[in-house]
Amino acid sequence: QLNRGIGFTSENLGFDCDLTGPGDHPTFAILRRDQIALQFHLVGTQIGDAPGNAILSIDVDDALALHQRLQNDVDIEWGPEVYSYGRREFAVRDPDGYMLIFSEETEDAPTTDEPGSDA
Repeated sequence: QLNRGIGFTSENLGFDCDLTGPGDHPTFAILRRDQIALQFHLVGTQIGDAPGNAILSIDVDDALALHQRLQNDVDIEWGPEVYSYGRREFAVRDPDGYMLIFSEETEDAPTTDEPGSDA
């Protein structure tokens, strides 16, 4: 399962795998892009009492362009929509079911009132 997350994040989002470990049977990986670092752990091997699930919200410069690039390769969960709080957002799920929300500031008029759903 670790390889699925690494592959999805590298191939679709442009992250590079910086580190895996330990040894030949890694249980964690660190991926980097620009100033962002993501750390993945196999279930049951995470640090502390983390529940093992997450929703990641990632600020981007051009949500529409990213949506356009991803839509043929990745199932879009919802969006893109512009919300009353001044953000254009859309979401996808990685192969392990984690939701990734891509968000950018915008002055465009809202297209929906409800976060996380289509208008």
